[in-house]
Amino acid sequence: MGDAEIIPIGTRGRPGRGTGKQPSSAARQLAGPKGAKSAKSARPQPRKAVRAAPEPAPTEPAVEPVEETLRPPVTATDRGPLDGIPAADWLAAFQHAAVEVFGEHWEPQLARFLAFLRRRLTGDYEVDEYGFDREISERFFMAALRPIAERWFRIEVRGAENIPAEGGALVVSNHSGTVPVDGLMTMVSVHDHTGRFLRPLGADLLFRLPVFSALARKGGATLACSEDAERMLSGGELVGVWPEGFKGIGKPYSERYKLQRFGRGGFVSAALRTGVPIVPLSVVGAEEIYPLVGNVPALARLLGVPYIPITPLFPLLGPLGLVPLPSKWLLEFGEPIRTDEYDRAAADDPMLVFNVTDQVRETIQQTLYSLLMKRESVFR
Repeated sequence: MGDAEIIPIGTRGRPGRGTGKQPSSAARQLAGPKGAKSAKSARPQPRKAVRAAPEPAPTEPAVEPVEETLRPPVTATDRGPLDGIPAADWLAAFQHAAVEVFGEHWEPQLARFLAFLRRRLTGDYEVDEYGFDREISERFFMAALRPIAERWFRIEVRGAENIPAEGGALVVSNHSGTVPVDGLMTMVSVHDHTGRFLRPLGADLLFRLPVFSALARKGGATLACSEDAERMLSGGELVGVWPEGFKGIGKPYSERYKLQRFGRGGFVSAALRTGVPIVPLSVVGAEEIYPLVGNVPALARLLGVPYIPITPLFPLLGPLGLVPLPSKWLLEFGEPIRTDEYDRAAADDPMLVFNVTDQVRETIQQTLYSLLMKRESVFR
């Protein structure tokens, strides 16, 4: 029988816990029956003399090892969604998310937002007789348009002090751009520089569209008719009108900044009847956002729209061609033209209405030429 050397491995099968004097019961069990070779002796060893190994001295009876009770793994079905996550960690995560969304002063911001939701859900908000929702307009429409006005078009406003701080007034502007973006930019510019809401008069096509009609009403727009215009002006509202209409925004790029006909002067009649001042507005920069180089009249008639624009980028680039070019905008409000020195009967005098209309149109046209000379380039 070979010389088998028994190495003390330790109690319970864990190495390094033996006494070094005599093998433990666990070590004897690992050694196996008499005559078995250990793992050490199984390795190739140099040849040496073999002698019989002495019988091991009798020891105490072997103690059966106690098996450790293993904890079964926890699965997703056994654990609740909040188990194992302290409440303090949830609170810290919530506070961090609130700071990222609302800023450092997130608590009052969150309180105002929750109050806003409560008012919208309970119907505790005001809408005027035209459908204008002041809260929605200020919190969402103006907030969405402001980055476009400041960073994309980089609008520069001049003469904002000519807009009355209170009371009714009529802002008359040129119209351009293929898509009426100039009206939206005028609204946000007036609000940011005067704190007042510009109530635009829109074409009937706008109010036939299912989604845009509701948005326009909530944003303060109403139908371009003398009745609504006079009621708004009499109520002290700041009303905006673009007398060129579709002729202005749909004119070819070759005729840019050349004013089209101002209609029959209905806006002047409304101002004369209410005695409010007329503030001429000249907008430079909108002509270049969608340079109109073509039209599809047959398709426009089929769809019931004034024109189907063709620009250098649309429809060639598909949806990407709908992105407006970042032209530099200049807005200049001229000195108010007073109408309170006329009586209400003057609104029925066609010659007076024509003269005032021509005065407003000529003021806007001359200011456009002046701004074009001051502008360094189209995009800066």
